[in-house]
Amino acid sequence: MKIHTLGFPRIGAQRELKFALEAFWRGEQSAQALEECGKNLRKIQRDRLDKLDFVTVGDFSFYDHILDASFLFGNVPQRVKESAGSELDRYFRAARGRSANDVPEQEVAAGEMTKWFDTNYHYIVPEFLKTTRFSLNAESLLRHLREAVKSGKTPKVVLSGPVTYLWLGKTQDGSDRLSLLDDLLPEYIKLFHLLQEAGAEWIQLDEPILVTELSEPWQNALKKSYAAFAEKSSIRILLATYFGKLKENLPLALSLPVAGFHLDAVCAEDEIEPVLEGLTPQQIFSVGIIDGRNVWKSDLTKILDRVEPIFEQLGDRLWLAPSCSLLHVPVDLESETQIDPEILNWLAFAQQKLEELHLLKTALEQGRDAIKAELKENRLALEARKNSPRTCSPEVRKRLQEIRPEMQERKSPYSERTKIQRKKFNFPLLPTTTIGSFPQTRDIRATRLKYKKGEINQTEYIQKMHNEIQTVVRVQEELGLDLLVHGEPERNDMVEYFGEQLSGYVFSRFGWVQSYGSRCVKPPILFGDVDRPAPMTIEWIRYAQDQTDKPMKGMLTGPVTILNWSFVRDDQPLSETCAQLALAIRDEVLDLEKAGIEIIQIDEAALREGLPLRRSEWDDYLDWAIRAFKITANGVADSTQIHTHMCYSEFNDIIAHIAKMDADVITIETSRSNMELLDAFREFEYPNEIGPGVYDIHSPNVPSVEAIVHLMEKAMEHIPIERLWVNPDCGLKTRAWPETKAALAHMVQAAQILRTKPK
Repeated sequence: MKIHTLGFPRIGAQRELKFALEAFWRGEQSAQALEECGKNLRKIQRDRLDKLDFVTVGDFSFYDHILDASFLFGNVPQRVKESAGSELDRYFRAARGRSANDVPEQEVAAGEMTKWFDTNYHYIVPEFLKTTRFSLNAESLLRHLREAVKSGKTPKVVLSGPVTYLWLGKTQDGSDRLSLLDDLLPEYIKLFHLLQEAGAEWIQLDEPILVTELSEPWQNALKKSYAAFAEKSSIRILLATYFGKLKENLPLALSLPVAGFHLDAVCAEDEIEPVLEGLTPQQIFSVGIIDGRNVWKSDLTKILDRVEPIFEQLGDRLWLAPSCSLLHVPVDLESETQIDPEILNWLAFAQQKLEELHLLKTALEQGRDAIKAELKENRLALEARKNSPRTCSPEVRKRLQEIRPEMQERKSPYSERTKIQRKKFNFPLLPTTTIGSFPQTRDIRATRLKYKKGEINQTEYIQKMHNEIQTVVRVQEELGLDLLVHGEPERNDMVEYFGEQLSGYVFSRFGWVQSYGSRCVKPPILFGDVDRPAPMTIEWIRYAQDQTDKPMKGMLTGPVTILNWSFVRDDQPLSETCAQLALAIRDEVLDLEKAGIEIIQIDEAALREGLPLRRSEWDDYLDWAIRAFKITANGVADSTQIHTHMCYSEFNDIIAHIAKMDADVITIETSRSNMELLDAFREFEYPNEIGPGVYDIHSPNVPSVEAIVHLMEKAMEHIPIERLWVNPDCGLKTRAWPETKAALAHMVQAAQILRTKPK
């Protein structure tokens, strides 16, 4: 039998890729040095995969693997294709609007970015036109393959499947994406021949759309694609699905003429037997038996009980793997010397998951006695976690039982609240604000690190943070923003910051996971019941309010986002954990109100991220997720204005559910998609106030006044001007001060122009 992985984290154990990318973008490192960093990271990855039967090729990327696929098949937007410089320059312009040392004339609109299925990874959305033609450009991938072959390792090339690639994209002219399939398939077949000539025997084609509800045309596209591959190529294809159950698509998947099939057996364990029954006598069955999206140790004994009969039946036709790519978990637990030892013993990062695979292979091939000590150690760790009193709080459980329906509703409907709030705050038409964070400079990060290391005391730390808050407040006043924020200099991350102050969490030092490009997050690990021992934000916000006569927003992260951006416990329903978080953040909301903060933003950036991939399962999730938000937000007086924020997901199809949240104001990402969200308002009249993001903060480009005016005018066609706000599409922590000031100045100027235009 064989063991393999569908992919491995590309950022490096110490975020080497992040720092190399950002140095290149700043012009401090050459393209050659960046390429050398990539080559070194690929070598380190091959070494990490040494105990596996394959090394993966094609899962490394300088920004995003779907953007890589666009460049691989020559699907580069014309605005990017026509720009000067190298292919690497054009690649980064497609990803982020500019490359290293670009002048304004070289800037282009970055590609739209959205969530990869139901994860916190973001991909660059492929752009299609009716006239799109594909042209293979395989040199980069072939170079990576040659590196693997030269190292003496057996490669398995990882590619997005053609139908999933088209499904993930958007047409810019209303044409049918599937009309492009006939032009795309020959390029895949050319690629297969080149890869085979270069030493690849296996290609893993990822088609995760098979776990979604597919219409007949998309089903037929899969049949057509794989029939063409079987006819025109002899390379062996491993068809990979993950993130859910196949359900009605199971017969379709098994009918495709491929050499092997990968099933996410963590999500779809009950589909193992139907797959076994549907395999041909020659087909490989890759069982994704290790959880590729969470950080808990696997139950090795339970897994062996499950796979031993399969091994007896299939022999060397059985492969074992993680459920999906390990892109979604940190690299290595080995460096974590500060996690509580009790909890550390419950965890497994990417490297440890590979070691679990190796142990399973050893037990299957040599018998369980060959890993007797390891199985005992594993069993003791699982029992310790299950029986630990640290995972359960009777007080928290009791409070959950006391949640009443009236806790979820505001005292008055929005139509009445808004009259009270408008009289109280007296904002102008099109009030301007930001989403919360301001640039996190090196000085801010250095100060936090010194405080953490004990190199400065608490008084010194607070003073430095107060100085930064004063700067942020002055800048906003000078720019003329209407509703201010304190800038969040004290926060390392919008989830980790809160998790550090809640019970039930533990934190890693190096548990970084790529979110997009060079942006990495370090999800906290939620192992037990959640409570808020003390206020978390009040002193910072109150200090900021004392610096200005303008209203100041209290800034919180909502329970659904904290849940979805944590490595969450897997021993109770997500809805229960989310309700615990809701009660904890509710306490903070009420304390902010008592402290005189009368506008409070509760970010739910990840609301859609947890949405099941099948529409038929949406209602249950949305019911408990929106209930959690309402528990958090709705204990305040009518005069307190509640804001929420969402970004980088598709919201059109859940806009009615978003309205049920009943936030007074929602700010939502729309700039990269050119106000695509507004399509939802053609049929649905959003009842409350909304700020469609007009400034793409994930690009360093500064939007022009004219561009912002244009976007807001589009918004005004669908939403009454008196219910519109003007704001960026996300927080500004990743941006530099010069571009931030320039962009916000343009935003304020655009609002002023629009206020004076004839209505």
